[in-house]
Amino acid sequence: MLQLEKVRVELGTFTLSLDLTVPKGARVALMGVSGSGKSTLLSALAGFLLPDAGRIIMAGEDVTAAPVAQRPVSILFQDGNLFPHLSVFDNIALGIAPNLRLDAADEARVMESLRKVDLDGMDERMPAALSGGQQSRVALARMLLRDKPVALLDEPFSALDPALRREMLELMRTLCEETGQTLFMATHDLRDAEHLCDRILLLEDGKVVLDAELSTAIAERTPVLRPWM
Repeated sequence: MLQLEKVRVELGTFTLSLDLTVPKGARVALMGVSGSGKSTLLSALAGFLLPDAGRIIMAGEDVTAAPVAQRPVSILFQDGNLFPHLSVFDNIALGIAPNLRLDAADEARVMESLRKVDLDGMDERMPAALSGGQQSRVALARMLLRDKPVALLDEPFSALDPALRREMLELMRTLCEETGQTLFMATHDLRDAEHLCDRILLLEDGKVVLDAELSTAIAERTPVLRPWM
């Protein structure tokens, strides 16, 4: 379970104010116009921003002031942040050991993560030799290898063409169901949210204006959600 207890983050004239509980395994779509607070919320969960008030609880632990490296979260941005001078294997292995010193068990985990994202046999390739979709899969494999209970996605597949984006979202959904990860994904696209998520938080000016089961909100054409349909 993840809880935000009266969390407030102040950035100049903008204030993010949240009080919510997310059960383990939920997949939450964060939606809203640019500047509504989606990335601010992800940054607060990741530890890049510390709240000015309130508490963040993850798996029963207060992580409000915990540094990024000590939080039980993994992060996937639009730019997968692959290192061009490292092979696919080494880019993924960074999820285990930043110094790339692996034992046999670690190496087996890297190869298994490659299999899970359908990149068998590509471990020695360099990022420049991969398609955009394959690069996204490498970044996803590295995130999964960190084996954290909370996944944070900031429009990770928005640069891909629609068919490939849908494929990646469905892969992410399958992997989350297998691992039981709790997921937050910032997106501007309701169709992307529908492919991956089961809950929606619609933000406006740093506040939640809709917190609902996604399928129900879409079926009922919830008024505040209509501009996104």
